[in-house]
Amino acid sequence: MTEDEAPTKRKKLRDVILAPGDPKLGQVMRRPRWIGVLILALAIAAAFAALGQWQLARAVAVDPSQAGPTEHMVPLTQVIGPSEPIHDVLVGQQVSVTGAFVPGDFVVLGGRLNGDTKGYWVTGHLVVAGEKPASLAVALGWAKSQDEANTVAKRLNAAPSSQLDLTGRLVPSQGPLVPDAKTPDAFLLTEMSVASLINVWAGPAGDVYLPYFLSFDTPDGLTKIDAPKPEIEFELNWLNIFYAIEWAVFAGFAVFLWYRLTRDAWEKEVDEAAEKRGDPSPFE
Repeated sequence: MTEDEAPTKRKKLRDVILAPGDPKLGQVMRRPRWIGVLILALAIAAAFAALGQWQLARAVAVDPSQAGPTEHMVPLTQVIGPSEPIHDVLVGQQVSVTGAFVPGDFVVLGGRLNGDTKGYWVTGHLVVAGEKPASLAVALGWAKSQDEANTVAKRLNAAPSSQLDLTGRLVPSQGPLVPDAKTPDAFLLTEMSVASLINVWAGPAGDVYLPYFLSFDTPDGLTKIDAPKPEIEFELNWLNIFYAIEWAVFAGFAVFLWYRLTRDAWEKEVDEAAEKRGDPSPFE
């Protein structure tokens, strides 16, 4: 294409000088025909925006594993049985339980955090009441020093057994650890492992609940263990976010298309009027 054949560059809108009697762009936009087209474009844009909002709502979803009604107290035996694995929706579930502790089976665990402070837990062996009694590992309370924890555990081990009603949360058992012979107290348990506790309980375990019970009821001499409700996690679906952005672009394009069609119609009308007068196009 030669320089003579090259298309003439159109002027910017602010540089266009119209002849008297030529319509302005705003006047053309306000004509019933183009107002009708604008209404149609806005309706299409609204539909695209609604689709984008729908995609955006689907992009952020609550993790289904955290969606259980954990803050509604239910009896332990209604949500899980002995030897049954704990499902994700039950992690942190508040439960009530009735049973009796086995004297001699109160055990101290080390390295347990309460907030940001490391200390010790006192745990117990609860025999859950029912037609077929079963064992439940219970985390009873926290102490800052091992001496404090040992004192409470010794007192509880010496006390007679009686039936109690307890409330707390279900928590998955931790895995057992091999004792480190190089540590000062090599045989001090540091994990709330049901399997490890069974091995040190003096009383027969029988059927055992696989998760442990973090008790809200704390014996004298111990601090209540932090047991916040499970945090709700969110899953972000980037594909849905991409689709939402696409719909937003389409919505904007619908309005832009109306503007472009209206401006083209205006320029054509002004060009035709200039041609009738024998004047050059004001856009060139």
